[in-house]
Amino acid sequence: MLIFRAAVFFLLIAAGLCFAFYIGTGQPRYKQWGLIILKWTVIAALGFFGVLILERLF
Repeated sequence: MLIFRAAVFFLLIAAGLCFAFYIGTGQPRYKQWGLIILKWTVIAALGFFGVLILERLF
């Protein structure tokens, strides 16, 4: 469980860094990468919490 929390945390940090690079450089590719990383982080987090909820129900 600690691995999954760390993975979500590091993905959020990576997305934040991409957005910071976008602000610093103005290159749209960093914004695009940040949005892609953020999207997959949210999907992974929802899946993780869904498994936790199902685990508690059964």
